[in-house]
Amino acid sequence: MQRQGAGITITQHILKQQRENPVATGAFTTLLNELIVAAKVISREVNKAGLVDILGSTGKINVQEEKVQKLDVFSNQIIIERMQHIGQLWCMGSEEDPDLIDIPPRFPKGDYILVFDPLDGSSNIDVNVSIGTIFGIYKRKSISSGSEPLLDDILQPGINQVAAGYFIYGSSTIMVYTTGKNTGVHGFTLFPSLGEFLLSHESIRIPEQGKIYSVNEGYHSYWDEKTRALVNHFKNSGKKTGHSYTARYVGSLVADFHRNLLKGGIFMYPADSKDPKKPTGKLRLMVEANPLAMVIKEAGGYASDGHGPILDIDPTELHQRVPLYIGSKKDVELAEAFISGKRTESS
Repeated sequence: MQRQGAGITITQHILKQQRENPVATGAFTTLLNELIVAAKVISREVNKAGLVDILGSTGKINVQEEKVQKLDVFSNQIIIERMQHIGQLWCMGSEEDPDLIDIPPRFPKGDYILVFDPLDGSSNIDVNVSIGTIFGIYKRKSISSGSEPLLDDILQPGINQVAAGYFIYGSSTIMVYTTGKNTGVHGFTLFPSLGEFLLSHESIRIPEQGKIYSVNEGYHSYWDEKTRALVNHFKNSGKKTGHSYTARYVGSLVADFHRNLLKGGIFMYPADSKDPKKPTGKLRLMVEANPLAMVIKEAGGYASDGHGPILDIDPTELHQRVPLYIGSKKDVELAEAFISGKRTESS
């Protein structure tokens, strides 16, 4: 059965939003369209990954001190190459690059900043788990068109994003995005025979409370007591409140987030003591937490670091890490209550 809006292409949808914005210039539409082309190329390579020599590690370690996968490198290069020439970007920031990515002098610059994780969940590539591309878009803060991009241009709180979303490469390739300001969250599925993303999930709304909790319980011994109490509550709440939860954890942020966005629930990546170099956890504020926080907010959910909204955090570095609790509003507010000490397992 066709979903409401099926048959509308992503380009038609973006152009419709552009027409509804009286100050739109078309620059943002060009930016999104080129990003979509990059995602189609990545999707094609992901879908044939077992048939060509693009699986496995490159043997290198990236700025995140993680093994670099061949598809990581490919995806990062494709996005940079596709986006740098369009004339709408001031600069870019990628999970795979330690510094800002400047636009080559031979190309014109624009007013937008693109931050992205080119291939989230890449450690799962070899076992065919869903992976994805996460992106956030900002407007630059500096006003001098002749100046070089500064880190201050890109270090903005997530609430300043003008758009955010992700592509998920799984049993099908889906794009989910929002431009904020109550425009809603919409999902588009790539139809391979047409080469087009068609509207498949219109005006996505996450349930106010879910029944799924997603967390890597293998880190249990590295959590503090508040985090353990929170997870124990989700495990045992059915006995106390009648509202029971089920554990569902893929280990790919995009995959876990996408499932919970559609079905309701909470994804958690708390701070832990496993790696002294990463006391606040693994996830990156700029390229992972902020974009997904914008998506979940526009879908009626909430994202927190355990003490307040992710979108309000003023970043101090490009690759800043942050704890993340994201999903259904009531579930995340409950997590905040535990992490802040306002709620205990016995209360």
